[in-house]
Amino acid sequence: MAPEEKLSTKVTTVATTAASDIGSFIRSQRELAQVSVRQLADLAGVSNPYLSQVERGLRKPSADVLSQIAKALRVSAEVLYVRAGILEPREASEVRDAIITDAAISERQKQVLLDIYASFVQQNEPTREERPTQPEIDE
Repeated sequence: MAPEEKLSTKVTTVATTAASDIGSFIRSQRELAQVSVRQLADLAGVSNPYLSQVERGLRKPSADVLSQIAKALRVSAEVLYVRAGILEPREASEVRDAIITDAAISERQKQVLLDIYASFVQQNEPTREERPTQPEIDE
């Protein structure tokens, strides 16, 4: 097998695995929410057959479709983006995880809290100017 064919096969395998992973994750979230495929499709604004294909790993949804599905399932779009391979996972944070998985607040509220939290974390990181420097020696 030529190197180009090997690369093409590997890319296809990775894409298929990502589609399958995101599909099974969406299915598990839908089942946890006790929502039928038809109901989720209606809530997300996609067709029932399309959503069924996504869940079975036959189609890989776009970022826009993932966002609509996330909103319908009341989960973070970021979680679906990471699962689908669109975003790289962030450093683990118990606070971020708690905000993302909290079903009592809306997606917009979650994003606002995450933005505020990120700004506090960034603000508390020492900058170059704040780091201790060596004292100057007078001669």
